[in-house]
Amino acid sequence: MSDDTETQVAQAQRAALDLANVDEATRNDALHAIADAIRARSDEILAANDEDVEAAEEMLAEGEYTQALVDRLKLDEAKLESIAEMVESVAGQDDPLGETLEARELDDDLELYKVAVPIGVVATVFESRPDALVQISALALKSGNAVLLKGGSEASESNRVLHDIIREATADVAVPDGWSQLIEAREDVDRVLEMDDAVDLVMPRGSSAFVSYVQDNTQIPVLGHTEGVCHVYVDEDADLDMAEDVAFDAKVQYPAVCNAVETLLVSEVVADDFLPGMVERYEDAGVELRGDDATRDIVDVDPATEEDWETEYGDLELSIKVVEDVYDAVDHVNAHGSKHTESIVTEDDDTAAVFMQGIDAASVFHNASTRFADGYRYGLGAEVGISTGKIHARGPVGLAGLTTYKYYLEGDGQLVATYSGEDAAPFSHEDFDAAWNPGRLSDE
Repeated sequence: MSDDTETQVAQAQRAALDLANVDEATRNDALHAIADAIRARSDEILAANDEDVEAAEEMLAEGEYTQALVDRLKLDEAKLESIAEMVESVAGQDDPLGETLEARELDDDLELYKVAVPIGVVATVFESRPDALVQISALALKSGNAVLLKGGSEASESNRVLHDIIREATADVAVPDGWSQLIEAREDVDRVLEMDDAVDLVMPRGSSAFVSYVQDNTQIPVLGHTEGVCHVYVDEDADLDMAEDVAFDAKVQYPAVCNAVETLLVSEVVADDFLPGMVERYEDAGVELRGDDATRDIVDVDPATEEDWETEYGDLELSIKVVEDVYDAVDHVNAHGSKHTESIVTEDDDTAAVFMQGIDAASVFHNASTRFADGYRYGLGAEVGISTGKIHARGPVGLAGLTTYKYYLEGDGQLVATYSGEDAAPFSHEDFDAAWNPGRLSDE
C-alpha cells in the first residue's frame, strides 16, 4: 500500500470515532449539502461521465466490455436528479444510531442496555455504476461510519468528481474530515484486505468469483454482493396476463441490474397457452431467448445449455424452462439460483407459500417483479448492495445493515461478589421498556 493510502486509512479510522458521536441533525445537514452540490455541479459530473462512457464504448467495440457495463456507467440529468433525491431520502430516514434495542434490569439500580452504534470503518469495492459511490457514501454518513471507496477504473473520472463534491459539500458542516476516502490504485485493495486492525467491514460488489477472492484473502468480516441469477415462476394457477406483465417487467424494464430476471420457469400445465404470447412480446423488445427441449417444442428459440441456468446475463437475454410443478420450480431455483431474488406468479396462496418458504433467497415475491428488490423501493432510503449471505445483513443493505451494537451497564456500586457464593443475591433479569440515557440513575 502506498504511503498516501496508508494515511487515508488512518484518517478514516480517526474520523470514524468522531463521526459516531455527531448528532443526527448535523449528519442530515451534510446529506442535504451533498444533494444540493450534486444538482449545482451537474455539468461537471456529466462532463466527467462522458469521458468514462467514451472510453468504455471503445472497450465495448473491442469486445473488452459488455453493453450492460456501459449502460450501468451512463449518467444524465434525470439520473443525477434521482441520485440527489436518493441522498435526501437517506436524510429522511430514522436515525439508526442510539436506538435502545433491549433494556433489562439485572437487579435494583443495575440496568443493562443494548444500543445501536456504527460499525466503524467500512471498505467497499464496486464496479461501473457511479451512483453506487454516492449511495454508499450517503448511507455511511447517515449511519455514522467512515468509508473507504474503491470504484472500477471504467468509472474513474465520474467517481473522482463525485467524491470531490461529497468531500467539499461536507467540509462546511461539522462532520469530521476524512470520513470518506477514495482509493484509486487497484493494487492497494489487497493491502486494505490485510488491515483487519483498522477496517471493520468489507463490502465487495461484483461477481461470485470476486467476492470469493475477497473472502479468501482477508480476516475482515465480508458482506458480499454477488450475482443476481433471479427467476420468475409462472404457476399453473397464475393469472396469465399478470404473469406476462411481471415476467416482462422483470427482464426488460432494466436488464443490466442484479435484480433483473435471468430464467423464466413455466408450469407444464400452462406452457402451451402462455409461452407463444410471452415469447412474441420478449422478441418484440429485442430479448434473445434460449429454452430447454420442452420449451422448444412449443416456441422457436435457441437451445439452452446447463451453463445458461447459472448465468447472470445483465442484458436482454433470457433462458426459459418448463417445469412439472411448484416443487420442481423450487428444486431448480435452489440448485441454480444465487440466493438473490425469486418470484412466483399464482392465484393459489398455498402454492405461493410452498414456493416462498421453500426457496433459499434473500427476497422471495408473490405476484410481483423481481425488480422490486431494491433498498430505495424497500423504504431503506438507498442500499450499499444486496447481500446474498445470511450474516449479518441480508437482502438490500440499508442503514440498519451498517450498524452493530454495544452494551451499556448503569449501576450504583454493585459488585460481582454480591452475586457469588452460597448467599448470593439473585438476578432479577426483567426486561423493561426504556431508552438508555447517560446518567439517568444519578438524576433520579
